[in-house]
Amino acid sequence: MTTRGGVGAPHATLALLHTSPAHVPVFDALRDEAHPGLELTHVVAGELLARARVEGPEAVAGEVRAALDRAVAAGAGAVLCTCSTIGAVAEAAGADVPVLRVDRPMAAAAVAAGPRIVVIATVESTLEPTVALVEEEAAGRPVDIRTLLVADAWARFEAGDTDGYVRAVAEAADTVADADAIVLAQASMAPAQHLTTTAVPVLSSPRPGLAAGADAARSGQGLSQAHLDPRLARRSD
Repeated sequence: MTTRGGVGAPHATLALLHTSPAHVPVFDALRDEAHPGLELTHVVAGELLARARVEGPEAVAGEVRAALDRAVAAGAGAVLCTCSTIGAVAEAAGADVPVLRVDRPMAAAAVAAGPRIVVIATVESTLEPTVALVEEEAAGRPVDIRTLLVADAWARFEAGDTDGYVRAVAEAADTVADADAIVLAQASMAPAQHLTTTAVPVLSSPRPGLAAGADAARSGQGLSQAHLDPRLARRSD
């Protein structure tokens, strides 16, 4: 596990719990663009995803809570979990500050777009938590959720072939026509959003998730409804 600090105003500090170091520059760039003055602290724990993929997300609940406690002790006003596989575990950990999963605003936007939702993932362990999140955001409203696993793409990501990875995700998204929204379940998939040609809205999590995390860090509260507007979906990278 590694921890990296950011720069910004000390009164608003958001810790990000990642399971890949590839997310660090992505969220730093989004912070610089949309949330100047917000201090980011990055906690990278790739071993959490590796174990959760084999044993299930609940198997790493203790380690996740320990990582959250360290982030709080270091001064974080809120924590944003950027891994969809362990997001529900992080939210339920009972930390002393708000803990948000990066994909919750995206899931809310998908439900707002309509009942026919396709969830695309490149890691199988992400599918069940993401489907459960969409159903939770639906709050009893009927939804028709289909899943699509891009089985060969993750190996490209792990090998550093980001271009090949996002192209594979975009190609999979472009096979979807009969849906109200496509959910890119993992933060790493976000660049594929801009490569798709499908007419179906394609949603990704980093931009709206960071916006919600910034709100929480500054105010100590949960999601801002302004970040759940489906009309912002095309910019939600």
